[in-house]
Amino acid sequence: MDVSRETSPPLEAVAVLGDRLDLGRRYVDLLATEGVVRGLIGPREVPRLWSRHVLNCALPAVALSPGTSVADVGSGAGLPGLVWAIMRPDVEVTLIEPLLRRTTFLSEAVEELGLQNVIVRRGRAEEVKEQFDVVTSRAVASLGKLAQWCLPLVRRGGQMQAIKGSSADQEIAESISTIRAAGGTNPRTATYGEGVVETPTTLVIIDKAG
Repeated sequence: MDVSRETSPPLEAVAVLGDRLDLGRRYVDLLATEGVVRGLIGPREVPRLWSRHVLNCALPAVALSPGTSVADVGSGAGLPGLVWAIMRPDVEVTLIEPLLRRTTFLSEAVEELGLQNVIVRRGRAEEVKEQFDVVTSRAVASLGKLAQWCLPLVRRGGQMQAIKGSSADQEIAESISTIRAAGGTNPRTATYGEGVVETPTTLVIIDKAG
């Protein structure tokens, strides 16, 4: 397999990542090699790393305020937290992941990419005591479970921001009581990347009640 050919950035990546494109390319190469070898990424996903994964994660990062503290719950191979850290060197990102083989990969990726704004923490969300401005996640669990895990980590006035698919509004409707019980309010969706990528990113945003 010619990894470099399969992981070449599409034109959309140039538009979305701008001067962070080289870092993004290096991260995609890590996913396509070490990520596959270690079982973090399926081999069939390699040709879709940019379109389905990295760009999907990168688009919402533009909306983060400078200096924001971010936690990525269940970071896995770094999606979306590591992508947000690449996109936004002006925010602080904590990657929370319970599995050792994943945190090992994340730590090595952070070092390889020279990222100064990332902390890797091995553990479950329930074990984390600090709070953050924004707590994010992607492809981890249903919205109701995410609310129970993520909202306790959000400071008052902060937000939970979960990357979801086309059923996001339905998930909100089904999880509204759980969201409120966990301290969340005003759940809504936002879309990023319309007119830029073929499949825009849907983000569920939930405010932490003050």
